[in-house]
Amino acid sequence: MARAGNAATLRRYWATGPGAAKIRWGTAGDFTRCSRQLQKYLGPRAKGYCARLHKARTGAWPGAGRRRR
Repeated sequence: MARAGNAATLRRYWATGPGAAKIRWGTAGDFTRCSRQLQKYLGPRAKGYCARLHKARTGAWPGAGRRRR
């Protein structure tokens, strides 16, 4: 059985803790690094989780403002 607060602890780890240092939020490729890191834990849900973390950390959704060809 999961302990209460695990979701908040994991969110802090990936948003501001040691996990955030691996991802380097706000730099080029941060969303890709997040997705790759969390894929092994969350499977296909990793991209959605990382998109929400990206929005919270950078203020923009992944790919926002990117030029499309």
